[in-house]
Amino acid sequence: MNRGLVTIFVIVSITFFFSGVYITSYEIFPYNVIKNLKNDYLDSNTSNLIYYEDDVKSLIHLDSKSSIEKTRDNLNLFLWNSDSLPKTFPDKIEFDIKDSRYDNVENLESIDKFTITMKHDVNSHSYLFKPVTSNNKLILYHQGHGGDFFNGKNTIQFFLDNEYTVLAFSMPLLGLNDQPIIDHPQFGQMKLISHNQLKFVETDNFTPLSYFLKPPIVSLNYIQENFTFDSINMVGLSGGGWTTLMMSAIDTRLDQSFSIAGSYPIFLRTDVKNFGDYEQTNIKLYEIANYLDLYTIASYGENRKFIQIFNKFDPCCFDGDSYLAYEDDIKNNILNLKSGYFDIYLDDTHKQHKISDYALGIIINSIENDEI
Repeated sequence: MNRGLVTIFVIVSITFFFSGVYITSYEIFPYNVIKNLKNDYLDSNTSNLIYYEDDVKSLIHLDSKSSIEKTRDNLNLFLWNSDSLPKTFPDKIEFDIKDSRYDNVENLESIDKFTITMKHDVNSHSYLFKPVTSNNKLILYHQGHGGDFFNGKNTIQFFLDNEYTVLAFSMPLLGLNDQPIIDHPQFGQMKLISHNQLKFVETDNFTPLSYFLKPPIVSLNYIQENFTFDSINMVGLSGGGWTTLMMSAIDTRLDQSFSIAGSYPIFLRTDVKNFGDYEQTNIKLYEIANYLDLYTIASYGENRKFIQIFNKFDPCCFDGDSYLAYEDDIKNNILNLKSGYFDIYLDDTHKQHKISDYALGIIINSIENDEI
């Protein structure tokens, strides 16, 4: 009797398994019913406004031009041991390189490759995509933890289609960037492949956070010396969105900056998926300027904008509407400062970790028309 029940159970299980595979593969009934139920569940579970801070406004410490400038100087001292940005150029520039991955990209005249060498050989390699027809505006595009900026090829194509020059970066240790082997005196030889390993090369006089910011700064030094763009703007996804925030905070050459799924203040990171890597939670950095202060600095200045875009149904991070906890406080602070612009947009047009067509529309309208 027991053997018979086991046999029936096995047959039923196998039947359900292969039925599920067949339904999923060919999207036949009841595929759409199940999919819609899942989407309805996601739609009803994206309000994740759970936090314990009851005085968000008190966490914003910058309320004047002088306090912003002093904090920016302190950030630079921490990053570079100087109160100003690095003045150097890329260590190597290769003109009109060939990369077959971009052979089918339209309105592309040529690609130049920038190499920036850095401490411990955590070197950076970025591409300057020059359009055939140019509107004389520059976009810095920064990929996130997903890897190579090739993953953002569609975004790069979008900006080329709109006649922008695009300077594209990957995060340290990712994409085309080097993954060196270091010899640590205490822990031995190791290959650097993760941002969380960067703590092992941190010293009293050196912060690995400079690896994230030196490549775009040094590249911009060369750009400003050799081009006369009408505007310089930056767009970043995920970890690239974090880099976009930091760049906008310390480098006032950026006019408008757009961080997509890039960061939350620390007090909102109650979900483990939002906690972040080494760079997102570095205590020494955020004791100088917490995220609310960074949003303020990044937004501040004449004709400057900092805009966050969150994917409502993002499977990676920073989904839902937690940003409501601080949005109005930052907006009001910028209004009181009477210089700059800050805003947040929620993208509910998809359920992926990406820069969507909707987000690109926000970006292009802001840059082209100075409006959203």
